Amino acid sequence: MSKSEPLAPQPVSASRVIMSQLMNPTAANIQGNVHGGHIMKLVDETGALACMRHAHKRVVTVAIDRMTFQHPIRIGDLVTLTGEVSYVGSSSMEVEVSVFAENPTTGEKWHTNTAYLVYVALDENGKPARVPPLQPETEFERKRMELGAARQAYRLSQSRQTESLRSNNA
Repeated sequence: MSKSEPLAPQPVSASRVIMSQLMNPTAANIQGNVHGGHIMKLVDETGALACMRHAHKRVVTVAIDRMTFQHPIRIGDLVTLTGEVSYVGSSSMEVEVSVFAENPTTGEKWHTNTAYLVYVALDENGKPARVPPLQPETEFERKRMELGAARQAYRLSQSRQTESLRSNNA
């Protein structure tokens, strides 16, 4: 990863992706609830697209933080996922993906979960590539970016501790 000229900051809004999908029986269990793994796949796709929009490069998933489902999603619900980059490092990006379900016949909507995922941008050779800095546009985005830096420091700390434990156990 070369450290050539600085990259121009990109606003959070430039990374925003909104995806909607009607939930059908192939994504559900026999009780009519959509499999969590199906929602996780949609979350990962939304997050990857937001990061590709920010970096203008291919990306790979590195980490998925906790994903807690607050409410079930059922067959016939319209699921809408919104993703936007919330923090960037030199080649990594954290994205926040919020998931909402809606009964399209009644208009009732509810938040089902929010997840944070980390991706790394790749160059043409599949190596980590520099990404543009993130430019928050609102106070909320600025604070979320600060919290993203803290989340990334925690992730790295946990990774170092796990590696240390493994090397001491070998």
